[in-house]
Amino acid sequence: MMTHKETMQAIKAGNIALGVEFGSTTVKAVLTTEDFKTVASGSYEWENNFKDGLWTYAISDIWLGLQTAYTKLQKQIHDDYGVEITSIKTMGFSAMMHGYLAFDKNNELLVPFRTWRNAITGQAASELTQLFNFNIPQRWSIAHLYQAILNQETHVKSVDFITTLAGYVHWQLTGDKVIGIGDASGMFPIDEKTGTYNQIMLEKFRSLKSVQQYNWQLENILPKPLKAGENAGYLTEKGANLLDPTGHLTAGAIIAPPEGDAGTGMVATNSVKKRTGNISVGTSIFSMIVLEKNLQHVYSNIDIVTTPTGLPVAMVHANNSASDLNAWSKLFAQFAQLIDYDIATSELYQTLFNAALNDAEPDAGGLSGYGYYSGENITGIPEGRPLLVRQPDTDFTIGNLMRFHLFTAFGAIKIGMRILEDEQVLTDNIVAQGGVFKTPIVAQKLLAAALNTNVTVMKTAGEGGPWGMAILSLYAANKSTNETLSEFLSHVVFANEKSETLSPDPSDVTGFEKFMARYVAGLDIELAAIKALPSQKRKE
Repeated sequence: MMTHKETMQAIKAGNIALGVEFGSTTVKAVLTTEDFKTVASGSYEWENNFKDGLWTYAISDIWLGLQTAYTKLQKQIHDDYGVEITSIKTMGFSAMMHGYLAFDKNNELLVPFRTWRNAITGQAASELTQLFNFNIPQRWSIAHLYQAILNQETHVKSVDFITTLAGYVHWQLTGDKVIGIGDASGMFPIDEKTGTYNQIMLEKFRSLKSVQQYNWQLENILPKPLKAGENAGYLTEKGANLLDPTGHLTAGAIIAPPEGDAGTGMVATNSVKKRTGNISVGTSIFSMIVLEKNLQHVYSNIDIVTTPTGLPVAMVHANNSASDLNAWSKLFAQFAQLIDYDIATSELYQTLFNAALNDAEPDAGGLSGYGYYSGENITGIPEGRPLLVRQPDTDFTIGNLMRFHLFTAFGAIKIGMRILEDEQVLTDNIVAQGGVFKTPIVAQKLLAAALNTNVTVMKTAGEGGPWGMAILSLYAANKSTNETLSEFLSHVVFANEKSETLSPDPSDVTGFEKFMARYVAGLDIELAAIKALPSQKRKE
């Protein structure tokens, strides 16, 4: 590890890497040295706005978020090392995937940014899935474009370029209309053999009568896909001023292909080679498994995207996970306050989680229910109604309650993962990340039972997507022609990474399967709750 003086000298010399990720609630920037250690970070909290029936972010907020996060990072460097950042060797930008940013030939935005959250493309997604015999989710860019065509939106005739949020930021900072192949795979299906958009599907799209009325060709308005390690351009003077309006930062940094948050998550968990996978647990939950072979069937609950090197990945995404677990934990915190007991949040979670492991029955004592704060795509539930269901003779203890909440956090994703089990998709190991794993062992052990596979938690894997993007930029700047991304991560970046792997306990596996039987059987209860308790907007 570099000393404080060595780090300061590296910053002064510009031997540093910048990674920025635009998440749904936070824009975060991290600065690393060439030994992959984070030396500073900065962030900006933002929220999408529901405007004219669509979820969007203002373009001005994109730049405000980037500049604010970078300014905070600069300040930390100045405070900690007493130097200014004047040059950066390499950098990269990532963001939430999918969505729709459309521009005309004058580079003017045609309609407000339509994010992945907009579920307005049902007809387009369904028709394209049938046309391609390939699952096209509603949030994909091609679904947004085709829905605009079906809706006969006048702006479509003027489209000259469409891209994602990461692709847009990269374009403005470099002048290059390119995109990382992983992010591209959430715009339009990728052909693994060619490393670009699927030509057969492009031709099928072109053959649609509704598409033939336009002068543009789809392949010409999409950004060019690039694989990890390729040079995606350089920071221009305009880009340097956009990133750092103070004028301290000079142009010239090597910039990696812009990636989606799924790709940076794979990098941050060293899950980019075949038979590896990762799972992220938070408000929502999603798993990514790198495939050895194509799936035999098309499934609406499984997206096929790619790693940053273009390998196919099966993605299972559930809208709900740990929100209700957190709500109940806050309830216990309020009780502690009522009795004047001061307990730290970390101690509270550790106490509650340990009860789920040490003072609970394998199947959570017969408890059932759903932590649905919103509709759940995997189970076909249109709206959220958090529910706890128990029979009169259920053993209602804190241990069983907390085990139930952890089980239900993994319930919906398990249904999607069963499809992969039926397809005989094999994984050697799954790396887990998310706040629930900060308490050692408990959530990790129960997730291993839920997925019936080994689960690894990295000791220092809290860096997340922005760090993963910085790592991709260092790979692009230092790539050896003989070193794959997988080799770079395993042999260099994570060579000394400390981690702990837990195997599924047979009794926990049996208990979770009993819980899942109740979970599936009781979905009608959730539907009945929606019908009996109509959604009401709360007064501000």
